[in-house]
Amino acid sequence: MTSNFIWYELMTTDVDAAQKFYGHVVGWKTTDSGQADINYRILMAKDEGIGGIMAIPMEAISLGMKPIWFGYINVPDIDAAITQITAAGGLVQWPATDIPNVGRIARMTDPQGAGFYIMTPSGEGKSTAYAEGVPGHCSWNELQTSDGKAGLRFYSEQFGWTNTNSMDMGPMGTYHVFSAGSGDIGGIMTMSPECQTPMWLYYFCVDDIEAAMERVVTAGGIVSFGPQQVPGGGWIIHATDPQQCKFALVGPKN
Repeated sequence: MTSNFIWYELMTTDVDAAQKFYGHVVGWKTTDSGQADINYRILMAKDEGIGGIMAIPMEAISLGMKPIWFGYINVPDIDAAITQITAAGGLVQWPATDIPNVGRIARMTDPQGAGFYIMTPSGEGKSTAYAEGVPGHCSWNELQTSDGKAGLRFYSEQFGWTNTNSMDMGPMGTYHVFSAGSGDIGGIMTMSPECQTPMWLYYFCVDDIEAAMERVVTAGGIVSFGPQQVPGGGWIIHATDPQQCKFALVGPKN
């Protein structure tokens, strides 16, 4: 089985402020998840849930956790996946847990330290959280890590991803494009010296990159890179939200 990203989650220090920021920038609406014991809000792109937003627990903040986006990768068997991932050098950050009417999830890190979730959903149907080129949905998943080749090998072995193209980026090294079986969904690269820790960066689609960039700035965010045109004709920016969480946007320049 080839695994794919099926959900995206923002853990932040100010849920209300983040909800307002991303609603303005990306256009997401929110709805309550209905979970009685946690304030978990579903991010809606039109009528489709693509992710969630929640507060970082105080205990995690005390241990140094900062606002971060996580991606959820589907697996057929959480416990078997944990055994396989840890045998390959990954670590368990949050043990396998059953979420009623949602599924079984666990938070992991890869051998280089980038965090991600694995999930075995309990429901039927196919996730549309990742839908390339659809505004409001994730359109690219990029791993920036301390060893791009090692990262590519790890995720390929764990999730069945295949390296479809490797591009020489000069001083930035090689950019490894990967597919989850039905088209390219992301890239893996050795991170630049200014990046402090390995991380996944998620590119959310907007309908006009310049207008979205202006919304980032007016809403209190910072654009750190771009707009830059990428293969395929789209334009990207890298940005930081007001709670200092990194994210990226992709879309046309109208």
